Amino acid sequence: MSDQLTQTIIGAAIEVHRNLGHGLIESIYEEALCHEFDLRGILYQRQVGIDVVYKGKIIKGQRLDLLVENEVVVELKSVSRLPDVAIAQVLSYLKATGLKRGLLINFGQARLIDGVKRISL
Repeated sequence: MSDQLTQTIIGAAIEVHRNLGHGLIESIYEEALCHEFDLRGILYQRQVGIDVVYKGKIIKGQRLDLLVENEVVVELKSVSRLPDVAIAQVLSYLKATGLKRGLLINFGQARLIDGVKRISL
Protein backbone atom coordinates (compact mmCIF):
# COMPACT_ATOMS: atom_id res chain seq x y z
CA MET A 1 0.00 0.00 0.00
CA SER A 2 1.81 3.07 -1.19
CA ASP A 3 -0.19 6.15 -2.02
CA GLN A 4 0.43 9.87 -2.17
CA LEU A 5 -1.45 10.78 1.02
CA THR A 6 0.32 8.26 3.24
CA GLN A 7 3.65 9.24 1.64
CA THR A 8 2.90 12.89 2.46
CA ILE A 9 2.04 12.01 6.08
CA ILE A 10 5.24 9.98 6.43
CA GLY A 11 7.26 12.84 4.92
CA ALA A 12 5.83 15.25 7.48
CA ALA A 13 6.61 12.80 10.31
CA ILE A 14 10.18 12.39 9.06
CA GLU A 15 10.60 16.18 9.09
CA VAL A 16 9.39 16.32 12.71
CA HIS A 17 11.71 13.47 13.71
CA ARG A 18 14.64 15.07 11.87
CA ASN A 19 14.16 18.26 13.88
CA LEU A 20 13.24 16.83 17.29
CA GLY A 21 15.00 13.46 17.29
CA HIS A 22 13.69 10.56 19.36
CA GLY A 23 13.08 10.32 23.08
CA LEU A 24 10.36 12.91 23.70
CA ILE A 25 6.85 12.12 24.89
CA GLU A 26 4.12 11.30 22.39
CA SER A 27 2.14 14.52 22.93
CA ILE A 28 5.13 16.63 21.83
CA TYR A 29 5.34 14.71 18.55
CA GLU A 30 1.59 15.01 18.04
CA GLU A 31 1.72 18.78 18.49
CA ALA A 32 4.75 19.13 16.19
CA LEU A 33 3.25 16.85 13.53
CA CYS A 34 0.03 18.86 13.54
CA HIS A 35 2.07 22.04 13.10
CA GLU A 36 3.89 20.41 10.19
CA PHE A 37 0.51 19.43 8.69
CA ASP A 38 -0.62 23.06 9.03
CA LEU A 39 2.53 24.25 7.25
CA ARG A 40 1.91 21.78 4.42
CA GLY A 41 -1.83 22.43 4.11
CA ILE A 42 -2.81 18.91 5.20
CA LEU A 43 -6.27 18.67 6.77
CA TYR A 44 -6.52 16.67 9.99
CA GLN A 45 -8.48 16.18 13.18
CA ARG A 46 -6.90 15.45 16.56
CA GLN A 47 -8.09 13.08 19.28
CA VAL A 48 -11.19 12.00 17.37
CA GLY A 49 -13.64 10.03 19.48
CA ILE A 50 -14.88 6.81 17.92
CA ASP A 51 -17.56 4.42 19.06
CA VAL A 52 -17.32 0.68 19.40
CA VAL A 53 -20.55 -1.24 18.96
CA TYR A 54 -21.01 -4.34 21.08
CA LYS A 55 -24.22 -6.33 20.54
CA GLY A 56 -26.09 -3.19 19.55
CA LYS A 57 -24.70 -1.08 22.42
CA ILE A 58 -22.51 1.91 21.61
CA ILE A 59 -19.46 2.08 23.84
CA LYS A 60 -17.56 5.35 23.90
CA GLY A 61 -14.01 5.96 25.05
CA GLN A 62 -11.65 5.23 22.16
CA ARG A 63 -9.80 8.12 20.54
CA LEU A 64 -7.79 8.27 17.36
CA ASP A 65 -4.62 10.32 17.68
CA LEU A 66 -5.10 11.81 14.21
CA LEU A 67 -7.50 11.46 11.32
CA VAL A 68 -5.92 12.88 8.17
CA GLU A 69 -8.05 14.13 5.26
CA ASN A 70 -10.90 11.96 6.63
CA GLU A 71 -9.11 9.01 5.02
CA VAL A 72 -6.11 7.85 7.06
CA VAL A 73 -6.00 6.88 10.74
CA VAL A 74 -2.64 7.87 12.27
CA GLU A 75 -1.64 6.37 15.61
CA LEU A 76 1.43 7.87 17.25
CA LYS A 77 3.78 6.20 19.70
CA SER A 78 7.10 7.13 21.29
CA VAL A 79 8.53 3.90 22.67
CA SER A 80 11.75 1.97 22.17
CA ARG A 81 9.81 -1.14 21.14
CA LEU A 82 6.21 -1.24 19.93
CA PRO A 83 3.93 -3.46 21.96
CA ASP A 84 2.26 -6.22 19.95
CA VAL A 85 -1.13 -4.67 20.71
CA ALA A 86 -0.28 -1.47 18.77
CA ILE A 87 -1.10 -2.96 15.36
CA ALA A 88 -4.29 -4.52 16.71
CA GLN A 89 -5.24 -1.10 18.07
CA VAL A 90 -4.95 0.51 14.62
CA LEU A 91 -6.87 -2.36 13.04
CA SER A 92 -9.69 -1.89 15.56
CA TYR A 93 -9.78 1.84 14.75
CA LEU A 94 -10.05 1.05 11.05
CA LYS A 95 -12.90 -1.39 11.66
CA ALA A 96 -14.73 1.07 13.92
CA THR A 97 -14.43 3.96 11.44
CA GLY A 98 -14.95 1.94 8.25
CA LEU A 99 -11.72 3.38 6.86
CA LYS A 100 -9.18 1.28 4.97
CA ARG A 101 -5.77 2.89 5.63
CA GLY A 102 -3.80 3.49 8.78
CA LEU A 103 -0.31 4.46 9.80
CA LEU A 104 1.39 3.53 13.03
CA ILE A 105 4.26 5.96 13.58
CA ASN A 106 6.71 5.33 16.41
CA PHE A 107 8.86 8.38 17.11
CA GLY A 108 10.86 6.34 19.62
CA GLN A 109 13.09 4.88 16.90
CA ALA A 110 16.52 6.35 16.11
CA ARG A 111 15.55 6.22 12.40
CA LEU A 112 11.89 7.06 11.95
CA ILE A 113 11.53 4.92 8.84
CA ASP A 114 12.11 1.90 11.12
CA GLY A 115 9.13 3.04 13.20
CA VAL A 116 6.56 3.42 10.41
CA LYS A 117 4.03 0.68 9.74
CA ARG A 118 1.33 0.86 7.07
CA ILE A 119 -1.83 -0.96 8.02
CA SER A 120 -4.78 -1.62 5.75
CA LEU A 121 -8.03 -3.56 5.72
